[in-house]
Amino acid sequence: MKLRQKFVFLVCISFVLYVSYKILEPEISGQSLQEQEQLEFRHLALKHNLKSQNPVNVENSSTHIKKEDVIQELIQKYRMDLSYPLNESPWRIASKWVTPREIIPESAPELGGILKALITRKIISADIGHKGTQLKMTLVLEGGQKVVFKPKRFERAHVIEGSPYSGEDRHNGEIAAFHLSRILELRRTPVAVGRMIDLNEEIKQIGRIRLLETFFNRDENTCFYGKCLYCHGPETGVCAEGSVLEGTLVLWLPEHYTLKLHKHPWARTYKEGKAAKWETDEDYCFKVTQMDLFREGPRLMDIIDTAVFDFLIGNADRHHYETFEKYNNSMIIMLDNGKSFGNPRVDEISILAPLYQCCSIRRKTWLRLLVLQDGILSEVLEATLTQDPLNNIDPILTTLHLQALDRRLKIILDHVQQCFHKYGPNKVLIQNR
Repeated sequence: MKLRQKFVFLVCISFVLYVSYKILEPEISGQSLQEQEQLEFRHLALKHNLKSQNPVNVENSSTHIKKEDVIQELIQKYRMDLSYPLNESPWRIASKWVTPREIIPESAPELGGILKALITRKIISADIGHKGTQLKMTLVLEGGQKVVFKPKRFERAHVIEGSPYSGEDRHNGEIAAFHLSRILELRRTPVAVGRMIDLNEEIKQIGRIRLLETFFNRDENTCFYGKCLYCHGPETGVCAEGSVLEGTLVLWLPEHYTLKLHKHPWARTYKEGKAAKWETDEDYCFKVTQMDLFREGPRLMDIIDTAVFDFLIGNADRHHYETFEKYNNSMIIMLDNGKSFGNPRVDEISILAPLYQCCSIRRKTWLRLLVLQDGILSEVLEATLTQDPLNNIDPILTTLHLQALDRRLKIILDHVQQCFHKYGPNKVLIQNR
């Protein structure tokens, strides 16, 4: 009898709580976005184990995680130990990391050891770059690992003027993009690290004839122009300082994954005066979502994630994208990020078109952006980039580019808020795609 009374009592209490919630629901829904962001900030910080010296009581709305604590915890999380001991081949570890949905796992202490191998392993083969429009070399490192070498063309402070996709690749952009993808928890960018290469000692001795034929000297510096769509001879080549050339190594993805190329639905026409459909059609996103590829599954949300990423780095050149063939749930692999960090004074809003036209974003992505606002993103990325060897020569990103990241992040959050005002958070934030 007592058990039955307890059961009835619990049912009554549950009913009262439910009714109270329904009565208060409008007030809860009407809570200011700023308060919601603060709560999400604290919850997400705790979710990612951002433990400060003084534990945070989430129930106490007057308690805030200190910005400095979040910065230090994130810096610690993304710090790389280049002396980390590896129990097996670095190339085998990196290959096993790759899945249809990520290139490196969230916890990857071996990353430092893999970067060290990329920096120090002997080059055993060198050839022209694999396809594409930009100058590069394909190298093989000791142990059989294939990598792409993107040479330095510009000083860090050089500003690319013109269209949002102008200019040659920026090798430092690949490094910054890789670490930014880690901090955003969008781990879909190939591993990249800076390396100095002696062209005379490390390349000429083992390079293939078709690559070596493009080598020349200018003012006692060793140069090469390679083979690519825009490689037209010495006038398009790059020169080392003496024989030592700065550049970025990008780790080749495992051979057992085949890449499939797709036309990006928000691609530009690359023709002056001719607009793409998405630039003139207000219902463009709706039409995209009627296609089987984007109606269900992760693809549309991946495109929006990529738009957020590209807007932050200033990459307006994502005319195609790659996925892993034979995997319907494959991530969009964020390859070729060299057209990034070109002009820190320009925020190319059109890169964000998938976000503001569809008014959708993954809840996980939005929460992550909230954590990184108010200057946290630039501080964490700047600290992470100090571990790249090229940073000792010149910081990977200038102060202006770091400031641009924080400014662009605020623009993204402002667009999401505008979508909230139009459709409400429940329609905008996507949970399970």
